[in-house]
Amino acid sequence: MTIKIEAFYTPGCSKCAQAKETLKTIVEEIGKDRITWRDVNILEEIDYAVELGVLSPPAIAIDGTLVFPALPSAERFTRELRKRLEQAVRDDAQTHCGNSHGH
Repeated sequence: MTIKIEAFYTPGCSKCAQAKETLKTIVEEIGKDRITWRDVNILEEIDYAVELGVLSPPAIAIDGTLVFPALPSAERFTRELRKRLEQAVRDDAQTHCGNSHGH
């Protein structure tokens, strides 16, 4: 299972650009093979941003849900990703094992 990260930003926002680089580095370190990253320009996708509840950039959605309406600290972002990756591994194990092994 792949986790989808969407980073909402506006062009010319230096805070957004800096944040994206920091968070992308974290994604690379802890699970680049199981996490997809998409930059979402709020000006181009305003309807989608509003639908998720994005009020101001930078904001982070995970799997289509606005998880961080404001920029999270690197620590909070890392903790959330690790939690979701662990859950995904458990879900995959249950899906692949079936009930024959008592999982």
